Amino acid sequence: MAGHSHWAGIKHKKALIDSKRSKLWSKLSKAIIVAAKMGGGDPDKNVRLRTAIQDAKSLSLPKDNIERAIKKGTGELDGGNVEEALYEGYGPAGVAVLCDIMTDNRNRTAPEVRKIFDVHGGNLGGTGCVAYLFDRKGLVVVSTNEAGEDRIMEIAMEADAQDVDVIDGRVEIFTTPDLLSQVAGAFQAAEIPMEVSEVLRIPQTTVDVDEQTAGTVLKLLETLEDHDDVQKVSTNLNFRSPTVANLIS
Repeated sequence: MAGHSHWAGIKHKKALIDSKRSKLWSKLSKAIIVAAKMGGGDPDKNVRLRTAIQDAKSLSLPKDNIERAIKKGTGELDGGNVEEALYEGYGPAGVAVLCDIMTDNRNRTAPEVRKIFDVHGGNLGGTGCVAYLFDRKGLVVVSTNEAGEDRIMEIAMEADAQDVDVIDGRVEIFTTPDLLSQVAGAFQAAEIPMEVSEVLRIPQTTVDVDEQTAGTVLKLLETLEDHDDVQKVSTNLNFRSPTVANLIS
């Protein structure tokens, strides 16, 4: 996985979202609703729900909000008509873009997302047009300030992680999506804080662009992230290139 790290992009996008807490909480609640709807309201039996609740707690979603979202997902309260979708498209210079969507109205969401692509020099494509360029991976990121590099790697390997990279004082631990909870749980049991614990779409290869194009692509990603129904945005833009790194530093 060396060279395919998206920590810089993840950090950049999280900073954008964290500045808008109410919108962030809405997205966290939708993730809980969908998880409960698909696998039931017991987090001990529903790994996806357990992960969604952990994410929500780590970002200070109030307990009452979490409980309401679970009840909406299980049908105990109204408001659980939320479904998942994957929108695929291209940004400027053919940069691939994937949007993980959670919406209660696709007829509203699709035109709005299409317009965002159009305004920023891209286009929303059909199903399968770029998804094949990405692999779904679980990612846990732990700072070496929290524990020694060897200790972090030992815990990761014992929890059946697939791959481990050490980049810029952080250990990036990759796993299959279904084992993410297991790996994250191992660090929780060891009382070692994690900076990231989530399922991502990792590009098989990345694309370099010039500075002007990079600025336009970043604006497209930011605007998509800001949409109420967009949970995550993935791209094969090379965040580690000097061109992009300078723009997001």
